[in-house]
Amino acid sequence: MDIGFTSEQEELRAVLRAFLDEHADRRVLIDTENRHDPKLWRRMATEIGVQGLTVPEEYGGAGFGAAEMCVAFEELGRALVGGPMLATIGLAVPALLACEDEDARGEFLPGIADGSTVATLAFVEAEGTWETGAVHTRAKRTGDGHIIDGTKYFVLDGAIADLVLVTACTDDGTALFSVSGDAAGLSRRAHEAVDLTRGMARLDFASVPARLLSSDPSAVETALDRARIALAAEQAGGAQWCLDTAVAYAKTRHQFGRPIGSFQAVKHRCADMMVAVEAARSAAYLAALTAHGALQDLAVAATSAQVCCSRAYTEVAAGAIQVHGGIGFTWEHDAHLFYKRAKTDELLFGTADWHRERLARLTGIGTAETTEGAVNV
Repeated sequence: MDIGFTSEQEELRAVLRAFLDEHADRRVLIDTENRHDPKLWRRMATEIGVQGLTVPEEYGGAGFGAAEMCVAFEELGRALVGGPMLATIGLAVPALLACEDEDARGEFLPGIADGSTVATLAFVEAEGTWETGAVHTRAKRTGDGHIIDGTKYFVLDGAIADLVLVTACTDDGTALFSVSGDAAGLSRRAHEAVDLTRGMARLDFASVPARLLSSDPSAVETALDRARIALAAEQAGGAQWCLDTAVAYAKTRHQFGRPIGSFQAVKHRCADMMVAVEAARSAAYLAALTAHGALQDLAVAATSAQVCCSRAYTEVAAGAIQVHGGIGFTWEHDAHLFYKRAKTDELLFGTADWHRERLARLTGIGTAETTEGAVNV
């Protein structure tokens, strides 16, 4: 059985890696207010078309699937690229593709594909959970549409998004709406977060005009699961960078007249890190392979990938700091940036406990109610 990537997918990986190695500077994001490098964003759209990778061809994209998305996010994670990649490509595009509004797809997807539109999904509220039933933001029907009132927290790149997709309650249940980033009544305020390379914001809606995209809650669930797969691939890529950097340092750093990598304790630490990286990569790849299957299978694969990849990324990032010793704790070394990304990603789409409980429900192992999916970053 061959479950490897095709030559075209490996070529995509090689092109993207070379581009990011040359042009992506994670340190630039630390000094920007919204953790966004507009120049890199434009170049990624115009030179290699990352934003349109999974956008169908009829909307100006490349029309690729989950495997290519997995390759792209693995490389983005390896380079620790911040900005609105996950928000736009990982969240907003799947949400638009899952909704039944053909006019909305035709209006919004071409701008995303050409890099002129930054989009995001506003979901989490005060409780901090990723349960669709925990949405309290209200949408009221008006003569020519809807208006939204409420507050969303930890919205990825919410401070710079041109298009905000919002979950809100209607008389018929939870629905998905679109809101312009400069809409009247919308207030945006950036959150301070542990991760210095990813922007988050609080969005307050005060009678903000909105457009109904979908009344089917499963559209949002599908979009979130596809985003979890993208995040899992990103985590695997970040973990790989941490492992590679730690091993390279262990080969060149000498102590007591020999490389520290020759000491058994360091060897064992690096070996454990490698096992974790391979497990994370396998989980992310399996989830990507499952992405085009039944929604139940998609949910199980995405949740399993998050349980595995979140733990692996944090363990490997911490191990990289330990192998580097004193320099690993300094501001000048990038190891702390990867560790902070790993800790934030652990909570981004639900805690590990939340994912385990969800997995138990999906597989029929248990019926325990979810107690927490908090996003305190």
